[in-house]
Amino acid sequence: MLIKNSAVIYKNLAACVISENDGKYQIEFYQEKNGKKQKVLQNVRLKDIAVLSEKPCTSLEKLVSEKENLSPGEEEMYALDSKNELSLKIKETHELLLSDSETENAPLSFDELASIFYGGFTPDLSFALYSALKNTVYFKSVLKDFMEGRLVFVPRPLSEINELVKKAEEKGKEEENRAAFIERLRQHRLLPEDSIYMGDVEALALGKTDKSRTLHDAHIKETPERAHKLLIDTGIWNFTRNPHPVRWGLSMHSASESLPHPPQEERLKVEGVSYAVDDEWSSDPDDAVAFDGKYVWVHIADPASSVLPDSSIDKVARERGSTLYIPEGAARMLAEESLEDYALGLNEESRALSFRLLLSENAEVLECEVFKTLVNVKRLTYKEADEQKETAELKPLFDIARKNIAKRKAQGSVQIDMPEVHLNVDPATKTVSIRDVNHFESGEMVREMMLLAGEGAALFAFKNNIPFPFVSQEEPDIPDEVPEGLAGQFRLRRCMHRRQVGVTPMKHAALGLRMYSQVTSPLRRYGDLIAHEQLRAFLDGRPLIDKDTMLFRISAGDASAVAAKKAERKSNTHWTLVYLLQNPDWEGEAVCVDKSQKIPLFSIPSLAMETYFVPKKEMQLNEKVRVKASNINIVELTVDFIPVE
Repeated sequence: MLIKNSAVIYKNLAACVISENDGKYQIEFYQEKNGKKQKVLQNVRLKDIAVLSEKPCTSLEKLVSEKENLSPGEEEMYALDSKNELSLKIKETHELLLSDSETENAPLSFDELASIFYGGFTPDLSFALYSALKNTVYFKSVLKDFMEGRLVFVPRPLSEINELVKKAEEKGKEEENRAAFIERLRQHRLLPEDSIYMGDVEALALGKTDKSRTLHDAHIKETPERAHKLLIDTGIWNFTRNPHPVRWGLSMHSASESLPHPPQEERLKVEGVSYAVDDEWSSDPDDAVAFDGKYVWVHIADPASSVLPDSSIDKVARERGSTLYIPEGAARMLAEESLEDYALGLNEESRALSFRLLLSENAEVLECEVFKTLVNVKRLTYKEADEQKETAELKPLFDIARKNIAKRKAQGSVQIDMPEVHLNVDPATKTVSIRDVNHFESGEMVREMMLLAGEGAALFAFKNNIPFPFVSQEEPDIPDEVPEGLAGQFRLRRCMHRRQVGVTPMKHAALGLRMYSQVTSPLRRYGDLIAHEQLRAFLDGRPLIDKDTMLFRISAGDASAVAAKKAERKSNTHWTLVYLLQNPDWEGEAVCVDKSQKIPLFSIPSLAMETYFVPKKEMQLNEKVRVKASNINIVELTVDFIPVE
């Protein structure tokens, strides 16, 4: 039984026994609170403490003060040449024990070691000796015994001591080097080799972590923006580096798992030629259209012939949500090498999932059938299609598109045309070029064919009771008076509600359609891919995805697609600012599009950007003023536009 003032260890702190009651001991010890040491009383069991000395020490204060007077500091833990009195005694004892073959590797209790160190050992010295033994390289404690309340130590072999000392010296040198690095970092004067210390800063700038030891040690606020700025200021990153896709948790590389080759299965052979019309830089054509005199055919790439619901490829596509299109290139939702098998018009004959639409004279969808098909596809650019729009093959499609536009307009559709640009980044030089997106009537024709296919697919799914990803949008709140020109387009855009995706067919007010689904881009949108998986399951007589599972999957895919869109917008802004930095003499026109706030809002069509600034005079809506760029901040994605003198 322990008596009053017996010295013990409690949670690595020195403590003294005050009293004993029914097998429990009341102890006292010092605890740090709010930067001050306070004496604390605690009731503990014997198994919660380790005994230093059953004999009484003078007091808790004496027990602690002797430790502070005698124990070597932590910096002397690995110092073999320490002149500290206690360190010297420990070293001498270690040498003595190693010279005796019987005690060379023998465990020794704390009491045994204490009696060797001090002939007249007193309890007041017990905590000082324990602390020194615990920190020295010459002895190691036996954890198993310590957990059972016994203090047992074993002499370390010389080889182990030398290895520990070597590691300590290396660590000391490393800490010295790091301290010098932190000082250089504060002064923004890094050496080329300092990049090895900046990994955590890069991780923070890329959104992979929310902490950075380097920024913390340098007393710099730990935010992605501050990390980004520091990387640019110190030359670790070039100012052109785009962190935004990774910051949004997106890969800048295409999916890696390749789709199998399309299966051999029975397909309907569609006679004649269908046309895949797209931008001249497009490399993944996934739709083609034709009119056979009775039916409109909309042929869509058919990756769902190989991608089964909840397969590994399906899950990766769901996590991505869509293909990421940024100025550096495309990070595809499905593997790049799969395009040759599944994109339309890249081979002599293309496999497709086709929507055959019977239309009324006014372009109402009277009937929609879905087929697995083989199609002869010819690729055209928008420019080439416009040049051929009066030919026998294309004229009917243009006529139907015009009728569908009129039909949708009569049903309340809202068409918004905002400025668009195409950004291109040279991969070698990182030079940015920006050009206007030319609008061709063939682009409108293709859009209308895709809308007809989406309308037809929604009707087909509804009639056949297929759980399906329906897209809807509430009626916009359009005021009685809408300005002309670009200001009017801006006003209309502000009236629109966000689209919704669910398993219940509802009106898509902005498109002027009673029900609608997106089905025309399964190579680059997960919602379209899962729609195709469901249609194929229906055609093959396989079990369908139920409504709850469908809702979960389309919600997950849509959330990922939204992240991709945000990353694309951030990336476009980033590269636009890079363009302005690379072209410091740039000037352009700004169009006043809104005056509802204290400062008017301007659109800059040649950059597809919007900005607030104070003009030199009162501006009218749609009035233009010439501006130049100033205060370009790549990190914050901000720029000031000011009127040209």
